Amino acid sequence: MRLLNFWMTHGAELGAMIERHLFLVLWSTVVAIAIGLPAGIVAAHRPRIGRPLLAAASIAQTIPSLALLGFLLPLPFIGGIGPRIAIVALILYALLPIVRSTAAGLRSIDPSVIDAGIAMGMTPRQLLWLVELPLALPSIVSGIRIATIVGIGTATIAAAIGAGGLGEYIFRGLSMVDSTVILAGAIPAALLALIADGVLTWVERRLAPGRHRLSRAAPAAVAAASVLVATLAAAGIGSARPDAIVVGSKNFTEQVLLGELLAQTLERRGLTVTRRLNLGGSFICDRAIRAGDIDAYVEYTGTALAAILKQPIVKEPEAAFTAVRDAYGRAGLSVLPPLGFNNTFAIVVRGADATALDLRTIDDLRRVETRWRPGFGYEFAERTDGYAGLASAYGLHFTTPPRVMDLDLVYRALASRQVDVIAGDATSGLIKALDLAMLTDNRRYFPPYHAVPIVRSAVLLAHPEVREALAQLAGTISEDDMRAMNAAVDVEHRDAAATVRAFLARLD
Repeated sequence: MRLLNFWMTHGAELGAMIERHLFLVLWSTVVAIAIGLPAGIVAAHRPRIGRPLLAAASIAQTIPSLALLGFLLPLPFIGGIGPRIAIVALILYALLPIVRSTAAGLRSIDPSVIDAGIAMGMTPRQLLWLVELPLALPSIVSGIRIATIVGIGTATIAAAIGAGGLGEYIFRGLSMVDSTVILAGAIPAALLALIADGVLTWVERRLAPGRHRLSRAAPAAVAAASVLVATLAAAGIGSARPDAIVVGSKNFTEQVLLGELLAQTLERRGLTVTRRLNLGGSFICDRAIRAGDIDAYVEYTGTALAAILKQPIVKEPEAAFTAVRDAYGRAGLSVLPPLGFNNTFAIVVRGADATALDLRTIDDLRRVETRWRPGFGYEFAERTDGYAGLASAYGLHFTTPPRVMDLDLVYRALASRQVDVIAGDATSGLIKALDLAMLTDNRRYFPPYHAVPIVRSAVLLAHPEVREALAQLAGTISEDDMRAMNAAVDVEHRDAAATVRAFLARLD
């Protein structure tokens, strides 16, 4: 019922996401066909050339989707956030099934049929267009079917680089701890895959009615599985925990650093630690610790209240901590004292714009709201303490809809003028590195976001030394400390573990 209500209240947005999803898949598949069909013909007729072509397509297929997007991101002409890079990645993934099925279809033609065409005086081109391709068409359509289904599932990952599509709901839901929002994107994506599978299977059977086909259940399973795999990849789900203290983190730089901080602190006390870092958003970490898949991670008080516990926002830091501690305690989780810094949301603009337009507070954005485009991470776009509440509190009415993307990309999108104002983290090291400026929250809209370790109470009972070790971190990290560590990783490209090790050495 909640899912239906969500679709009804977000009908226009859902329609736009489906349209963008289809745009990505259709364009990438059309281009992949234009490239893959000739490549498959060459692979069938010139095996010496065909083997390297198939090898190259196979290599592209083995690269994880997020890794491929990250590799393409900085490339000139191709790179940058948005649909262009997503289409390039989807083309690379679609090539292998199309090239392979085209080559296999041409090779499967009875040689006597080819000989008959030659005997009739056909030229090689006539033989290809009038005999070989028509006979190989069912196999070619089969490859296009597989490429389309894989494309629909993989396109959900493209939302991570601001390309839009149904993956936006999946990423938002993972960040917001809201399974309804995840399903709002995953179910339509699975349905699109099933529809595409059904239509192309029907075309394939019409072209070769006498050939053996997979059962109806098999293509449906492939279609649904491709979307599920893409969703799990976005979530960053890891393997089962071993017999050790398992430390987790969300999937951005600061969280990886904080996960390392907990892990190294425990290891200094002689405890065996297993790291499960980069687990996705708040949804994944919260579900993992409640299920016992991880034993500890760092959360923020404002995020815990608004996104996880769904409780009213509390502006006073001590009251917010008490509310979070009591609510988690009822669930068998312990909230340890704050680490010392408050990573509040920060509304950020380019430093040059702040100077030229005299932008100092969030209120000042009303002077530019009609011509500026905002850009937000998935969490900020949907949370109760996010964009909607901010716009209401400050009376903001941006005429251009926000561009939603992975949080780590919003800073570079702002610096490269793809968006004009973002919601970032106050402790981000990229703000100074990219010459950005934070606007003052003059109406005190944002609640406190103090970083606090969350630990399973059962672990603290079994290992009292865990509480003793982590208690030593209370109040030791300032905003400047956290900003410096983030900059060391994001700007200076230092190793996160080495950065944390150096920080702990300074505390000794």
